[in-house]
Amino acid sequence: MYQFTSISELQSDLKQKKISCLSIVEESIAAIQQKKQLNAFLEVFEASAKKQALAIDEKLKAGKAGRLAGVLVGLKDNICYQGHKVSASSKILEGFESLYSATVVERMLAEDAIIIGRLNCDEFAMGSSNENSAFGNVLNPLNEKCVPGGSSGGAAAAVAAGLCHVSLGSDTGGSIRQPASFTGTVGFKPTYGRVSRYGLIAYASSFDQIGPITKTVADNALICEIISGLDAHDNTSSSQAVPAYSNLLNTDKKFKFAYLKECVEADGLDPEVKAAVLKQIEFLKSQGHSVEPVSFPYLDFMVPVYYVITTAEASSNLSRFAGIHYGYRSDKAGDLESTYKKTRSEGFGKEVKRRIMLGTFVLSAGYYDAYFSKGQKVRRIIHDKTKAILKDFDFIITPSTPGTAFEFGKNSADPIKMYLEDIFTVQANIAGVPAISVPCGLHSNGLPMGIQLMADYFEEAKLFAMAAQINPL
Repeated sequence: MYQFTSISELQSDLKQKKISCLSIVEESIAAIQQKKQLNAFLEVFEASAKKQALAIDEKLKAGKAGRLAGVLVGLKDNICYQGHKVSASSKILEGFESLYSATVVERMLAEDAIIIGRLNCDEFAMGSSNENSAFGNVLNPLNEKCVPGGSSGGAAAAVAAGLCHVSLGSDTGGSIRQPASFTGTVGFKPTYGRVSRYGLIAYASSFDQIGPITKTVADNALICEIISGLDAHDNTSSSQAVPAYSNLLNTDKKFKFAYLKECVEADGLDPEVKAAVLKQIEFLKSQGHSVEPVSFPYLDFMVPVYYVITTAEASSNLSRFAGIHYGYRSDKAGDLESTYKKTRSEGFGKEVKRRIMLGTFVLSAGYYDAYFSKGQKVRRIIHDKTKAILKDFDFIITPSTPGTAFEFGKNSADPIKMYLEDIFTVQANIAGVPAISVPCGLHSNGLPMGIQLMADYFEEAKLFAMAAQINPL
């Protein structure tokens, strides 16, 4: 089987005719079948992928292929692809086929990427372990007793296992960066508005962002460069120019880093993760960068604020799934009211129902001011403090996660414990700033650890350049 290392290497091998797009697709399909126990793919788009491969092989012969020619892309199962099924890993979208493609998909296809299939995830992107899918758990390819992280667990597992070259996930509170940390891959969440959300099945609209999971920082930069930019279909997308991230990775500039004392000294932080972060800080200092501790007194408020606001937005966004126009409809329904009640009760999973109920509660009369309104005010405080730090420093550095991938069932009985898996990643979504998780070493248990960098709005180029210098130790 072809051993993928990077997009640039793949492009070189294709041009030298060492391999063809069709053979890459066929090998990938065989590998997915061979490792089907991972449950990373919900569906392989075999027919359309082979058709794309043949067309791109002809383009290569003519010297007209795009920048992603032959790159196999897996889509998280909440990103739409015209003429293909999408379900958000939920029973409630049973049998639904998308009528259009997400903007990110169209931009990838325009550069001759090959969409190989749709990837399992936590239902409606709600979860930190990929144990909430209606179609079963995704296994971590590095240790199949452990979770791959969530909600983009299938996306991270597929890249880590070599089943596709890159994947597109969504990140609402860490759903790209946390599974990237758990699988030893690179996961990136862009600035809010940098990448169009058109064609992404919404969870929490003011938090959601699409981003890539890749093997290398360089590949991540290239994918983000291609999918970013203004989109007429998404009024929240930014008109700010998109730099050529992939050409700006080399820099000799010395940067100023802030590390959040409360994160590095947090209760529950694995000692080896803490040691890895401190070691990375010393490495950065040895390279001439400035690294200083900064107090961030709002760490304990971030997860509560995140769940108050996101569940409220989810309560609104998921109201459209009712069995009336498309998807699953209960066969036990007898009238309009019972259609709504039974369809939603049977179609949604436990975690999704929990979050819809929480969101409905915090928006209800008598509780709106106490929860949702107050949550928005605290969000502004966290945003302002984050921006204040980034005014004085180029980057904020933290662990990506409190520990390494945990075993299945370990946190399932306690939703609060599971929610705290996002404690270091939610800040970037609350504030809307870009953030990346890169591998920074192996734990004594053999599993990877990740380190997170955050930068100011639209400073993706600087973030990628610095992430490329992180020492994997």
